[in-house]
Amino acid sequence: MCLAIPGKIKSIDYQYDGLVRMAQISFGGITKEASLDMVPQAQVGDYVLVHVGVAISVVDEEEAQKSFQYLAEIGELDELTESSQIDRHPL
Repeated sequence: MCLAIPGKIKSIDYQYDGLVRMAQISFGGITKEASLDMVPQAQVGDYVLVHVGVAISVVDEEEAQKSFQYLAEIGELDELTESSQIDRHPL
């Protein structure tokens, strides 16, 4: 299934001679990299919705937690873990 997943920005760095703003984003302990080009206001500690490797909006923590809990209940997080090449860290 193709969904936007909420995650928390852990760090931000610039790649390709500073042209591309990328972040390490935690999805309930699963860390992936995503582009921040569509959310230039996003900062470390913010929650963002990520779709196919691109953060598409900033969301508040409460909304992110509700969405994440729902995704866990329907088993979509298992699919995320199985289909990624990611590191899984405890919260």
